[in-house]
Formats: sequence, structure tokens, C-alpha cells
Amino acid sequence: MEIFISALMGELISRSMSSIIKKYSKPPAEAVEARLERILLRGQVIIDEAMGRHITNHGMLRQLTMLRYAMYQGYYVLDTFRCQAYKEEENNLAVSQSGVVSKFHSAQRLCLSSSNNKKTSQGLEVALEGLRSMILDASEMVRFLTTYPRLHRQPYSMHLLLDKCMFARQRETEVVTNFLLCTQSCTSSFDVLPIVGPENVGKSTLVAHICEDERVRDRFHQIVFFRHDNFRAQDIANLTGRCAARHVNNERLMIIVDIVGDLDEDLWESMCSLCRQSTKSGSKIIITSRSDKITKLGTTQTLVLKHLSHEAFWYFFKVMTFGSTDPKMHPRLVYLAMEMAKLMNYNLADASIAACVLRANFNISFWCKVLELRRGYIQNHLYMLFRRG
Repeated sequence: MEIFISALMGELISRSMSSIIKKYSKPPAEAVEARLERILLRGQVIIDEAMGRHITNHGMLRQLTMLRYAMYQGYYVLDTFRCQAYKEEENNLAVSQSGVVSKFHSAQRLCLSSSNNKKTSQGLEVALEGLRSMILDASEMVRFLTTYPRLHRQPYSMHLLLDKCMFARQRETEVVTNFLLCTQSCTSSFDVLPIVGPENVGKSTLVAHICEDERVRDRFHQIVFFRHDNFRAQDIANLTGRCAARHVNNERLMIIVDIVGDLDEDLWESMCSLCRQSTKSGSKIIITSRSDKITKLGTTQTLVLKHLSHEAFWYFFKVMTFGSTDPKMHPRLVYLAMEMAKLMNYNLADASIAACVLRANFNISFWCKVLELRRGYIQNHLYMLFRRG
């Protein structure tokens, strides 16, 4: 019996010592926070350099996309960690105002708060390790970056970078640009690129951005836009005249068709027949739609656009809102901005408008009112939908 008790005590002491060593050898959350911030800055330097260059290697673009989204996730975790005190304060205020205060509820809130803090701290460590390994793996890629030519328009700040370059769409931008600039395929007299994605994902914005590229504008002598919901036979007749003139002058034509609703296949066949007969080799067609039915119309692989992740959306909204102002100087405003971003359903246009409103007045009371109004609007909208059944 004494041997058993001695062995049991030894095991308990061993486990206790192991737990204590593990606990105190682990760096505190504040140290992990500082290390994560430093490595995020290193990742930001790589991404900024890459966005200023015309990269054609698809493998490198995929690696940059992975690094970019890891960076967005890192910033999201970092901001969540820094805002958790304000979140707890808001939750406590909501409970006290409701009048439901008891020992049980207090203990429950304490347990939930402790659990959330632990989860956030673990998120910091996971983000740190993930980014560290990615940046180490990207060392060779960084050396190759300098071999690619710089873009014609260089961004001067993070705010301009979002305005001048498609946010989080570098790979998609290069795919469309390469399609437009590549030599003609042998299978047809013109190439067709379908772009598919849900509403407000940025299909038309992506195409409009690419049309501003000097290389694209130099290659095509005319760029024609059509919207399918008002695309009629008369437009075909007008296009015939344009194509005939360009064909005589041996000029390339770029046609962009935004398809809304179902595609009128007769009109599409008429336009394709016209392009085959009248356009110079090297002319291109881009079609955009919410429906994946247009994939059958393409002569190249369809480009599919998806909504941003919530981490990427938060990064976009934060940079648009704070601009050149350091968010660390306004931690409570960062928390209010995070709460507002959750209500926007990944709508970039909505985020840009809200950011413009908030940026005009860096006042906590003002931002609280804007957040309260937005929450009220959503609640009223849901109530009306519920009543309609």
C-alpha cells in the first residue's frame, strides 16, 4: 500500500511539475502579439512589392495569394485580441441594462470570457507559426520578384494601393490581363473569356480596372461595352459598322458583355458570327454573369470570382476607414469598426461608403451612433421580412 501511495504521489508531483514548466515556458500573449505584429509587417513588405510588379508565373501568384490571406487572418486575429476587452465591456453593459444579474450569470460570463480569451491567445500563436513558416518558404520567391517588370502605376501608400489595384484580386487581374495580351489561339478567329461570380463580388469592377491598364489600351484600338438586359438587334447593327471600320483599318477590338438574367442565344450567335467575319485576329470578348451557364461560351477556362473571406473583408474595411492614421492610436474605434464590418455582408461598395462616413469624423460618440443606426436598420429589415412571411 505504501509503495502504491508513493508511486501515486510521485506521478502527481511529476505531472504538476510538467504543467508548471509548460505554463511558464510558454511566452505570454503580449509577447506573441508583438512577434506577430513584426512578422505581419515583413509579410506586408513582400505583398506590397509583389503588387507593384507584373507577375505571370501562376505558381508564384498562388503562393502570393496564400501568403496574402494568411496575412489577412493574422491581422484579424491580432485586432480581435486587442479588442476583446471592449467586447467584454459591451457584453457586461448589455447584461446590466437588462436587469438580469445573478451569481450564476456572473459565473457563466466569467467562464465564457476566460474561454474566449484562451481561444484568442491560441489564435495568435497559430497565426504566428503559420506566417513564420510561409515567409521562410517564400525566401526564394522574394529573390525572383525582382526579375519581373514593374507596373506602370506604382502605389504610393496603402490607401492608394487599394484604389489603384484590385484589392485581393492580383491573381485574377493577371489571368484576365494575360488573356487580353496573349497571342491569338489557332482554334478560332477570336477568344472568349467568361467571368462568373455572385452579385456585388466585383466582376464589372475587375474588368473596368483592367481596361485602365496602359498595356491593354495600347493593344486594343477600341473597347466596346454591352449590357445584356438592353442588348438588342440594333446594337448588333451598330457593332457591325464599328467592326467593319476596324477590320478595314486592320485594328483589334475588345468587346465586354455584362449578361443580366438569361442569355439570348440568337443575339449571342449573331455577335459571334459578326466577330468571326469582321474583326482582326487578336480581338477579344469578355462576358460576365452570375450564372455559370456562360462557361460553355468560352474558348478558355472560366474565371470564377468569390466573395472575400471575413478576415480579408475586415482588412479592406480597416484600411479604407483609417487610411494613413495608425489604428493602434484608436483601439476603441477599431473595435467599433470590427462590429460594423460584421453587418455588411461582404459588400465592398457598402464598406467603401461606410468607411468614407467614418473617416470624416474620428469621434467615438459619432461612430457609436453610426453602429447603432446600422444595427437598428438591420433589425427593422429582418422584422419586415418576418411579417411578410
